[in-house]
Amino acid sequence: MSAVPELRITLAGAARVVAGGTTYGEALEADGRSVVAARVDGELRDLAARVAEGDVIEPVPVGSADGRAIVRHSTAHVMAQAVQEIFPEARLGIGPPVENGFYYDFDVKDPFTPEDLKRVEKRMREIVKQGQLFSRRPVSDEQAAEELASEPYKLELIGLKGGAADEESVEVGGGELTIYDNLDAKTGELCWKDLCRGPHVPTTRSIPAFKLMRSGGAYWRGSEKNPQLQRIYGTAWESREKQDEYLHMLEEAEKRDHRKLGAELDLFSFPDELGSGLPVFHPKGGVIRRVMEDYSRRRHEEAGYSFVNTPHITKEGLYKISGHLDWYADGMFPPMELEGAKYYLKPMNCPMHNLIFRSRGRSYRELPLRLFEFGAVYRYEKSGVIHGLTRVRGMTQDDAHIYCTRDQMRDELKSLLRFVLDLLRDYGLDDFYLELSTKDPVKFVGNDEDWEEATETLREVAESEKLELVLDPGGAAFYGPKISVQARDAIGRTWQMSTIQLDFNLPHLFELGYQSTDGSRQQPVMIHRALFGSIERFFGVLVEHYAGAFPPWLAPVQVVGIPIAEAHAPYLQDLAKKARERGIRIEVDASDDRMQKKIRNAQKSKVPFMLLAGDDDIANGAVSFRFRDGEQKNGVPVDEAIAEIVDAIERRVQV
Repeated sequence: MSAVPELRITLAGAARVVAGGTTYGEALEADGRSVVAARVDGELRDLAARVAEGDVIEPVPVGSADGRAIVRHSTAHVMAQAVQEIFPEARLGIGPPVENGFYYDFDVKDPFTPEDLKRVEKRMREIVKQGQLFSRRPVSDEQAAEELASEPYKLELIGLKGGAADEESVEVGGGELTIYDNLDAKTGELCWKDLCRGPHVPTTRSIPAFKLMRSGGAYWRGSEKNPQLQRIYGTAWESREKQDEYLHMLEEAEKRDHRKLGAELDLFSFPDELGSGLPVFHPKGGVIRRVMEDYSRRRHEEAGYSFVNTPHITKEGLYKISGHLDWYADGMFPPMELEGAKYYLKPMNCPMHNLIFRSRGRSYRELPLRLFEFGAVYRYEKSGVIHGLTRVRGMTQDDAHIYCTRDQMRDELKSLLRFVLDLLRDYGLDDFYLELSTKDPVKFVGNDEDWEEATETLREVAESEKLELVLDPGGAAFYGPKISVQARDAIGRTWQMSTIQLDFNLPHLFELGYQSTDGSRQQPVMIHRALFGSIERFFGVLVEHYAGAFPPWLAPVQVVGIPIAEAHAPYLQDLAKKARERGIRIEVDASDDRMQKKIRNAQKSKVPFMLLAGDDDIANGAVSFRFRDGEQKNGVPVDEAIAEIVDAIERRVQV
């Protein structure tokens, strides 16, 4: 009788010896709930897979990013099984995990109704309770095609093996094909199966919490040329508590939806006559934009930036030089024909800023040269991704381009990142992490050495801020790597804010140069920087961050004067004149409404301060000072009230 071989492995950083045939789950002593998979030499594996000699094994906790994705992908399988049991004619599309949840696409005769989703969710809970096993088996292309002959979309994916997009790769990956069977835990009988790369949780009982959210239409593989399928979205988490936190956050996010608040507070709108993704700002929204822009201008002036301005359209040759027509044409509006030339709406400002730099000879004494513009740009976003102010087709970028020497670039980047973070804090965002986007292996210009130097320089600069740094492999623009500032808002959601890109390539393409200290001509380094990203998007984020209740310095109306009776209105009008002289944005509500309704109207409009006046106030040269939260101070002298408001505005505090 032959002895069982011993295998040498590294388990959670420690050397171990285990018997041949040991599974990853056994080696990790995983229960399938707190640990749902193994990471082996950097790759995710099922707990049921067997250990091999030399494996370096780490546990994948259910609450980690990978653990959650595995739970969500497994839940998508359970949902698809439930759908096909209830709707046997349903044909399967794809079912990947996504941020905060999962979805699965189905080809069905009729769209899913809310009642259908309730039936599906009920059946899913029964499947989870059964504890069906997720069992992986490799198959050949021919075998997979035979087994899935009734699934036309799966057959198409089999033909894509090795070249699929990210979401499709959860089905076919880039190597061998595998099918996951859902097996009855007691009898081993096949309950359902799906083409899938995996890994999955060990059993359906390893899915701690899930909920179906909604359904909607989605084109197969994201192309309008393909059939429209029905997509069911769900969420799944490592615990009921985490799921409840997420659902509560969604409720709060719905209340803060900037599209709803924008209409309620009369800030902006999206007229159909203009077209999708093209907002207009109303007077109150215009005030907020002006204050945002004015403060940003002042800070940029103090930091040594020069203001420039460029046109909205340009001949196509500019974007041929920059490479945008090679790499970014899908994001640009179609060209216009004029006088025998093609003109494009500009999607970004950097090529035009390069022309400003190139307009005359430059000396090293001028560097770093910091150019800044509030530049309108236009991008052809697909209609399905346009979302309020946060995804538009026409936007204003607060765009800066800094030209410096290679010796200057590290210090310039460090001061630039600090400048960006400090300015974002002034607008009320202070919970950050950084993301480093590296070269797309296909879409890039320039050489590997420059890319490596630029990437490592940005990494060094990012790490100097002592913030969490997350990698975004392949996420860079075609001309250079970038740091993105990711900011968490008041309810914990993450928004991409400022970007800083280091570019050795556009200066080369535009043949930019300066005279160095030794008289030779040298190529500058170019830094691209957008602070807000776009003013429209930043505006939408701030609306949701503050739930429409802007701090006084940003509020379109900072104070409402409320007379207790009609006779008290002239007193408040005189006060308002004095307040305006101090720069306060104040209105007096002289309508026929009763005082309590005027207070409610001001609260509904989220005005920071209310100043009330009656007979006693007038006699004493005072006001009743009322805050947004309902707190009130009576008998405050007018000068003190105005001084308190001015102080809150100047300190940019929330009240």
